[in-house]
Amino acid sequence: MSDFATLSDAFGSREFWQVVGLSLSVSLSASLAAAVLGLPLGAALAIWRFPGREAIVVAANALLGLPPVVVGLALYLLLSHSGPLGGLDLLFTPAAMAIAQGLLALPIVTALGHRAAEDNWAAYGDALMDLGASKWRAVPTVIAIARAPMLTAALAGFGRTVSEVGAIIIVGGNIAGYTRTMTTTIVLQTAMGNLPLALGLGLVLIGLTTMICAGAFILTGRPRS
Repeated sequence: MSDFATLSDAFGSREFWQVVGLSLSVSLSASLAAAVLGLPLGAALAIWRFPGREAIVVAANALLGLPPVVVGLALYLLLSHSGPLGGLDLLFTPAAMAIAQGLLALPIVTALGHRAAEDNWAAYGDALMDLGASKWRAVPTVIAIARAPMLTAALAGFGRTVSEVGAIIIVGGNIAGYTRTMTTTIVLQTAMGNLPLALGLGLVLIGLTTMICAGAFILTGRPRS
């Protein structure tokens, strides 16, 4: 990003809002993918009993603190030209950044979704089975019943993606005008000594995240008893 003299210059810059837009598009797409995969997986782990289930639950919880730079490095090796997925030409693209963020958010959404579904399955599982619901049909029902904690799980995944720095720098390259996000710009501007712009971007990031999370809870509404 260009060196802006003041924060007001930044707000009037097309490049500034391009960074904001890219950050939101990458983070929201990664969060959506993690929710679509993680919430049903968490509910299924609560409903089904099968060999290896406990190991999957333990792994999901253990990966809550997955180091971002390790994910970025592993994905870099996979997507590099000498890697097995190098032919996809995804390295140093927004798509690679979304994949990295999605991988980091998936264990969080799965673990929190499993905890929410487990409590509700214990409370309503027998009633659902008595009404003739199969376990496959019970998955979306349990998610709907526990929609408030499920939303919290999805938003926790979003919080993980929108705040990510290490992994997306490795696989995105922090290319100006293409893969530079708000978090990577904050790191860059801080290193350059441009603290007003870094602080301004931080405030924008906090504001947008707060509005998205609050809006999601308002649209979902209060859970029915």
